[in-house]
Amino acid sequence: MTSASENPPVVFGVDAQEPADAAADYAADEAARRRTSLRLVHAVLPMTHHVRGVEETAHHKALRELGDEALDKATARALERHPGLELSTYITDATPAQVLVQQSRHACLVVVGSRGLGRIAQKLSAYSVAEPVSSHAACPVAVVPEGEQAVEEPPYVVAGVDGSASGTAALDHALEAAALRGASVRALWVWQPPLLAFLEDDRPALEECRTRLEEAVAARAGAFREVPLTHAVVRGHPVDVLAEESGRALALVVGRRGSGGFRGMLLGSVSYGLLQRAECPVITVPAPEGQDEI
Repeated sequence: MTSASENPPVVFGVDAQEPADAAADYAADEAARRRTSLRLVHAVLPMTHHVRGVEETAHHKALRELGDEALDKATARALERHPGLELSTYITDATPAQVLVQQSRHACLVVVGSRGLGRIAQKLSAYSVAEPVSSHAACPVAVVPEGEQAVEEPPYVVAGVDGSASGTAALDHALEAAALRGASVRALWVWQPPLLAFLEDDRPALEECRTRLEEAVAARAGAFREVPLTHAVVRGHPVDVLAEESGRALALVVGRRGSGGFRGMLLGSVSYGLLQRAECPVITVPAPEGQDEI
């Protein structure tokens, strides 16, 4: 039998300033489900990011102490939730996104909380995590919002499928996640009409989407026979449709970059919109190594 320490860990980014309890619990639960270890990671901004002058060293030391305290609290919370969980901690001087991307190279999943930074702050702030980690991590990334969420019964996971390599990887991840939770999967291909669609017959385009979606589903359903799987092509804007679907879902899984229905899905457009609007955890999945994500 393989021990938890032999499997890639779940990595959780610990924020000392704004503790993300929902994300911490999600990470611990995910590690327990996957029978792997949990790695708690905290990054202290290098001194060049702080005020300059004689107080710089004392300020940095205080941040390290806050980081250690945050890791201790996160450790206690995880072990109280799952007493037998294998757990490790790591603290270093770096920007949070930088260290989490580095840690993702040896992880099965990275989990972060949603800090609620505005669009400009997400782009420029040294504390920005959700967008840059989701953009560059080597493994799937789960961004977990705070607050209570109503989950529909029986539970389901939504997968955004669009014919791209990362979209196909998203379907695989959604099926795996659903199998671990005893849930079903709703695979959706969202077709966004072109600007002058009212002048054209959209039936051929929709039929092509249905054919490609059915092929994608059929190719994977056999490996997850225990997971109920439904699929549909929906006409509309991907962010609007998928955000609406997230209202009572366990999770929303999308490829990091896509094509077809998502029209060159890049963080900052559809994926970024879902990080801002989805009511459930959003999991972004990169394409398999060596396959193009564009």
